[in-house]
Amino acid sequence: MHDDKESRLSEWYGTQPDAVPGGHGHRPEDPSSLSSQIPPRRSSGPSPSYYEPYWSEDNQGPGHSRKKHTGARVFGVCMLAIIVIAASALLFSNGGGMFSPAVRATPSADEYRSMQEFFDKYYDNASTSEWNSSIPRAETGTGVTLPLTPRPTDLELSLSEVYSQCINSTVAITAVVDKGRYFWGSGIIMTSDGYILTNSHVLDGAESATVTLWDEREFPAELVGADSASDIAVLKIDASGLPAAEFCSGDLTVGEPVAAIGNPLGRELRGTMTDGIVSAISRDITYTDHPMTLIQTNAAINEGNSGGPLLNMQGQVVGMTSMKLISSYSNSSIEGIGFAIPIGTMKSVADQLIENGRVLGRPALGITVGPIPSEALSYFEIPSGLYVTSVEEGSDAEAKGVRRSDIITAVNGEKVFVTADLSDIIDRLGIGDSVKLNIYRDGQNFEVDVKLMEFSELY
Repeated sequence: MHDDKESRLSEWYGTQPDAVPGGHGHRPEDPSSLSSQIPPRRSSGPSPSYYEPYWSEDNQGPGHSRKKHTGARVFGVCMLAIIVIAASALLFSNGGGMFSPAVRATPSADEYRSMQEFFDKYYDNASTSEWNSSIPRAETGTGVTLPLTPRPTDLELSLSEVYSQCINSTVAITAVVDKGRYFWGSGIIMTSDGYILTNSHVLDGAESATVTLWDEREFPAELVGADSASDIAVLKIDASGLPAAEFCSGDLTVGEPVAAIGNPLGRELRGTMTDGIVSAISRDITYTDHPMTLIQTNAAINEGNSGGPLLNMQGQVVGMTSMKLISSYSNSSIEGIGFAIPIGTMKSVADQLIENGRVLGRPALGITVGPIPSEALSYFEIPSGLYVTSVEEGSDAEAKGVRRSDIITAVNGEKVFVTADLSDIIDRLGIGDSVKLNIYRDGQNFEVDVKLMEFSELY
């Protein structure tokens, strides 16, 4: 039974989900061609998606995808025509749902009979699905918090010493999506009694999860909580005496060396270490309508690394690997540009998840939007703004009549052109506040006031 499971887990399907409909998975000759992306439930451009190595018990091909999360959540920063994608386990679901062909060419407007048909194609990966998992839940409110330790001033380890010190606190996570299908990621041992940190996208859609330790012991995991906005999740396993990682409370500086440990591309390459430097410490990226400030690094991050540690040369965790970039021109991964969630965000979110099972206090509008390509503006003679791809059930936006295919031209009097414009406005407000939306629909302009709701209640 154990051998059968290992055999299944070692079988990687690297073909993109729609490349060979219904085809049998195989090991691609060039694994580097696989794109890794962040688990954006909302995307701002032509539906990006991200892939994780996925295994199938019955050899069902890559056409089986996880839920696709797109819409107004991911806005490529730093470069034109580059999309933020979750890398690490990277969101790895071979199309496992959040992913799909990473970046699509913009369809020609004159090929479509209507504006909605055009946008259905342009955002062809969009869906209204929220983050979900049926993994058994763990107890919350235990009083456990993520401990931080000052950085030693008189210690600097070699890369081999960092690896020896930290490899045992890095785990592999196998998330079972449904019968016979698995998703692979990494995790960090937070406490000696079994709290594990990872990325939320690694667990999205999973019905169970297993944590594999350095010594090959396997433990079923319970879900303490997950936060799709920050891409952080906490698991709990029934174990004791585990080698917990040390988490650094000190600041990073651009140019200092760092290393990443994780499980890229699946079981065969478990425990891989890569190194680089801190390329930047404050990269702002809009994800799930909320800005994320991330660490940028040139340490190699690949599918399966998601949720693994980014380490300083004192062997302390300074971040959690989570994203990388993919070019919209070549549909290939951008090398040397990866991202990690900083330790401050990890602590804030993990502490709330352990206390409440979710993060409270974030305002949300309850709609998914995306920018409008210039070709569509002229061809369909529509105004600039944000195209509504979906409206969340139970939101005030739904109650007030906001619809899919509406175009929002301004919010509280401010013009909006990209999802970051909307995010910036929302983040200045609080739950219960109202925003005035200027909407264009079927040649008519009108206004509607929509109340902001608790993010965790909608998503």
